[in-house]
Amino acid sequence: MKKPMHQAGRSKSRSALLPNDASDTELLANVCPPDWINPQPASSYNLVVVGAGTAGLVTAAGAAALGARVALVEKNLLGGDCLNVGCVPSKSILRSARFYTDLQQAARYAGSSPVPPDLDFAAVMERMRRLRARISRHDSVRRFTALGVDVFLGDAAFTDHRTVEVAGATLRFRKAVIATGSRPARPSIEGLEASDYLTNETVFNLTERPGRLLVIGGGALGCELAQAFARLGCKVTIANRERYFLPGEERDAAEILANALRRDGIEVQLNTKVRSVTLENGEKRVRLVNDHQETTVTVDQILAGVGRLPNVRGLNLEAAGVAYDPEHGVHVNDFMQTRNQHIYAAGDVALARKFTHMADATARIVIQNALFWGRKRLSALTIPWCTYTDPEIAHVGIYVKDARAQGFPLKTFTVPMSDVDRAVLDGEDEGFVKIHVREASDTILGATIVARHAGEMINEISLAMVAGIGLKTVSQVIHSYPTQAEALRKAGDAYNRTRLSPFLRALSHRWLAWSR
Repeated sequence: MKKPMHQAGRSKSRSALLPNDASDTELLANVCPPDWINPQPASSYNLVVVGAGTAGLVTAAGAAALGARVALVEKNLLGGDCLNVGCVPSKSILRSARFYTDLQQAARYAGSSPVPPDLDFAAVMERMRRLRARISRHDSVRRFTALGVDVFLGDAAFTDHRTVEVAGATLRFRKAVIATGSRPARPSIEGLEASDYLTNETVFNLTERPGRLLVIGGGALGCELAQAFARLGCKVTIANRERYFLPGEERDAAEILANALRRDGIEVQLNTKVRSVTLENGEKRVRLVNDHQETTVTVDQILAGVGRLPNVRGLNLEAAGVAYDPEHGVHVNDFMQTRNQHIYAAGDVALARKFTHMADATARIVIQNALFWGRKRLSALTIPWCTYTDPEIAHVGIYVKDARAQGFPLKTFTVPMSDVDRAVLDGEDEGFVKIHVREASDTILGATIVARHAGEMINEISLAMVAGIGLKTVSQVIHSYPTQAEALRKAGDAYNRTRLSPFLRALSHRWLAWSR
């Protein structure tokens, strides 16, 4: 057996972790063991999976469970962005930030407000690393080897339509899956590269709290981390070149988010471009332009969250006959199949909406379509998503603007969270539930929820849409009282009231008057 080549990708992934940290040492032992020796390749594989993020891991585990001979290739850390530099570490920090904020607001709930202890930023980050290491066991090399998967660590490149080379070994396949994920886009801003700025790949390595932080970008990543760091004691400025945060979301939802960020002490700069960054005496001076008015902010750290690009470089996709482009990634049809009928793609590398659960869902499509000549379609999926700010903003299905563009009428039912008893009792009555149905029916076409637990609540609507359950039936589901999800039943009740026409109302009144 050959020892894997320690190529640039693996070296970079190791240096991104903290040296001599017990949790990061455990993480590394799980997802990129320093002493790992690649196995001897099989003569042929049913499936070779390139990339071991969410899409790759789900594909490899599912295919192996069905009896396929599977090879899994990863050049950095198993678990990909989600485990190492995405969902897992960010949600740990968000939870710490939310708890500390609740502690500071104790007077709202208990009548008096004890002086909260000084926040230990290093402890917050240590907790994150500890929990990340614990969760990494599910994505470990050891676990996938036990599932019967041949795990290869190193850079992969296609050599022709049916082979992949990794660390000097040649892997022959009947089918292959490209699941190499995505990486942070690099803003084209004068002086930014020299400023040693942060992205999601490096921000979780911080052990000291930045005194002043500039966040560039008003998408989900920028808003979540801007709010978290502000609540952890940083003086945060967020600069977004758009006029609204989360430009794809409902306008009123974005306004609620902007107000929430301001309440947390964040200096919100909308419709603002970052022109340049200069270094002076260890500080970063950043020129901002808003409607031709120029200002300068001085910060200690800059975090860029301006989108993501697919990881297609270095794969030699031309040799495999796979069409792609650097901005949109691997080109696939509705069955997640590339131009090479033997090769599929899943997850961020091929999708416009780069969500972990989207990667999982497309991996399941690939397993069936690649191994069993299935015909599962990407277009058939109902995909919810959520921005985990406080309050959260969750969405599934169509927006009003989409319906108007497509020329069919909607009817919208909106319930303010201030009308929901549990939300009022919890002191979490900001936001709304908004559900769109097709005109003259109760067919649910989409929903937006703004609430502290919106990410949990949206799943009920997603289930209703997938199962073909209308809003009338949602109103008939008995919801535990008091819960915030009761807002969904209230939206169903609002729909039912529209079904009572003037004629039926008059008929009802006459019947009840007669029966007295």
